[in-house]
Amino acid sequence: MTHLTYLEAAVVGLIQGVSELFPVSSLGHNVLIPALIGGSWAQDLDVAKAESPYLAFIVGLHVATAIALLIYFWRDWIRIIGGFLTSIWHREVRTRDQKLAWMIILATIPVGLVGLVAEHPFREIFGKPILAAVFLIVNGVILYCGEKFRPRASVQADQQVLADQEQAAEREGALVAGGSAHSHASGHQAVRREEIALAIQADERLARIGYGQAVLVGSAQILALLAGISRSGVTMVAGMTRGLSREDAARFAFLLATPVILAAGVLKIPDLLGPLGNGIQGQILLGSVLSGIGAYVSVRFLMRYFQTRTLTPFAIYCVVFGLLSVIYLGLIK
Repeated sequence: MTHLTYLEAAVVGLIQGVSELFPVSSLGHNVLIPALIGGSWAQDLDVAKAESPYLAFIVGLHVATAIALLIYFWRDWIRIIGGFLTSIWHREVRTRDQKLAWMIILATIPVGLVGLVAEHPFREIFGKPILAAVFLIVNGVILYCGEKFRPRASVQADQQVLADQEQAAEREGALVAGGSAHSHASGHQAVRREEIALAIQADERLARIGYGQAVLVGSAQILALLAGISRSGVTMVAGMTRGLSREDAARFAFLLATPVILAAGVLKIPDLLGPLGNGIQGQILLGSVLSGIGAYVSVRFLMRYFQTRTLTPFAIYCVVFGLLSVIYLGLIK
């Protein structure tokens, strides 16, 4: 791969990091944007080309995205991995962390198997810009319907999450007010304790949905093999249809995505370290750094966003951008 410029690497890296976690499809954007720009971008960044080095590049950026997710959820992953290890050691699945660990493992098996078998034909058949635009519209419809027809159990779960958050805030407020320290450090520690308590409460709720439901939610990630369909978006919608609150659905989607994104990126690293990566090590590094930064900022924003807001703005964006892309690529260009 000899024609990846630093500008192209920077744009692709940032798009990958942000749009992988926003429910708008990173692969769809990485297919569409070069085609819309045209010229050397369309030639250099063609994901549907046989043995595409561009695909190896953008999937390789998944490692940086996964690292950002691991950094954000590091306390949670320590608990989850600890639950898995104790489950193996004691040959039991009893605690919250043990259950959640096995739920994540079982829920990632379907997309892992399908990805290994079908990733190549999916890319060559459906990686065309016009199809990516169509699937982006479909993604928007899925997000809209997920909000419009959200079951009552999911709405009630939102209310329960809000009540838990208010109670946690009141407890921490009382601790700070009743303590001897009123310093900034004390307030920061209170916020950290509240975040940890809320994460544990969220995992308690997630562990109650059971293995079968977790597999159903995780299987929704298979749709993200289609350029234009968002992994986080369809997984969130699947979680909401199973009765999860919007915030818990987002949390579960990000936890499920982490091992899948990391595995996909690691599998492509040998390609980038081989002949495909000759002469573009600097571009790979730049794209990876921007991808990681974009992913970390995105997950921090989205975890707060979904506490009170909906998928609808993202649905509208996907439909509008997809329609405009179809018109431009099919009728004008």
